[in-house]
Amino acid sequence: MTALLPILHYDDTRAACRFLVDVLGFREELAATDDVGDIVHAELSWPEGGALVVGGTKHVDSVHGQMRAGSSAIYLATDEVDAVHDRVREAGGEVLEPPHNARFGSGAESYTLTVRDPEGNLWTFGTYRGAS
Repeated sequence: MTALLPILHYDDTRAACRFLVDVLGFREELAATDDVGDIVHAELSWPEGGALVVGGTKHVDSVHGQMRAGSSAIYLATDEVDAVHDRVREAGGEVLEPPHNARFGSGAESYTLTVRDPEGNLWTFGTYRGAS
């Protein structure tokens, strides 16, 4: 269980879920579809803790329906930076910053990688686990 659930919206939720699960390494916990089979709500968990919600941009019947695709950035803490990088490369994904040692604005150091998903959202994976 997690108390924080970022919500990302995609034009093609089915393709987004496949990328997030098959390439980045999330686990699909729930996927609800509409009458034509489009995913309207999916819940994905991160193996090292945490979760996110995926919704579709064509479903505008809630306040979240105003969100557009490709306008978010997510950071995920992981010790598996190289494994994520390998999966993204094998899938032909877009790597913006290959694994490297970085220093964040807070001064914290992290081994990190940044990729872009097929609809433009930025995903940074790193060993930094937040302020203690």
